[in-house]
Parts: sequence; structure tokens; C-alpha cells
Amino acid sequence: MRAIALPVSLAGLILCSSVFAQQLQLDPLAKPSPSANMSNALSDPTLSPGVAFLFQLEAQFAKDTAKGGGKAFASWFADDAITLGNKEAPVLGRAAIAAQTTWTPEQYQLTWTPQGGQMSPAGDMGYTWGHYEGHSKDKNGNPITTSGRYMTIWKKQPDGQWKVVLDSSSEEPPSAGDCCKVP
Repeated sequence: MRAIALPVSLAGLILCSSVFAQQLQLDPLAKPSPSANMSNALSDPTLSPGVAFLFQLEAQFAKDTAKGGGKAFASWFADDAITLGNKEAPVLGRAAIAAQTTWTPEQYQLTWTPQGGQMSPAGDMGYTWGHYEGHSKDKNGNPITTSGRYMTIWKKQPDGQWKVVLDSSSEEPPSAGDCCKVP
């Protein structure tokens, strides 16, 4: 009886896993719903402890940036970090990143929401990805909003602190139909 039950149980488990995996697929082009926020992501029981930890880092990083602007943003980067921006040359090193991120919270508000991530098996490196928005005003005081996707790679430093070693962003296409066209 056990010989029959085991294959049937395994087949049921595989079928359920397949259905569950299809339900968890994320649309990387979809913007997070207005109700999506860090607290929902942090309380999601399907997140691994490593990803939940990375989301907590992102939450503190975003909070510090909202409060302290570009100076706070740059402080989260490792000395040898790299940023890759849309249509921009790579920026190498925290000092160069800090030189480019001189905005105050009154001038520019950068917000982001992680939608996924993964921690390395060793637990010393991981990445997050998601959606970002930037809010500022032009010289006439009109609001400007930029939005797009980002990916951040985190690495545990020798002193035990976690720092951003690579931050990459790409602006949203003008319309959904423009997403994957080759110029």
C-alpha cells in the first residue's frame, strides 16, 4: 500500500507545486498596485527569510533617502559601488555617486517598491528589483515624474554592514507597446 501511496502523493505534490508556481509568477512590466507597499512585502509569508531581510534593507534605504535626499542615498553605497542609469555612463565609486546625488528632499523625492529578490546561498550577497518613481519640478514649477525599473545588488561588507554594490535603473517605455521594440 505504501508503494502506491508514495507515487500518488508525489504526483499530487508536483501538480500542486506547478499550480502554485503559476499563481506566483510576477509580471515584471506591471506597476505595483497603489495598495502595494513595503509593509505588505515584509509580512508576506511566502518570502524567504533572506529576501525578507533584503526588503527590510530596502525599506530603511528608502526611508533614509526620503528624509535625507541624495546625501543619504549615496551613504548606502559601498566604496567601490557602480550605478548604471538609463542613457548614462556608469558612475564608479561612492564618491562619484555622492557627487551626482546632491538633491535635497525638497528638490527631488525618489521612492521605490521592491517586487522581488533573492539572497545568495551563503547569505552574504543578494539582489532586489522593482519599480521606482522620481518626483521633482521643472524651472517653471510644473511637476515632473519619472518612473521605471531598478535592480540593486547588496553585499555584506567585512565590517558586517550591508551596502549597495550595484544599482541599475531603466525608465519606463512611453507606452506598453514600446516595451520590447528594437530601435
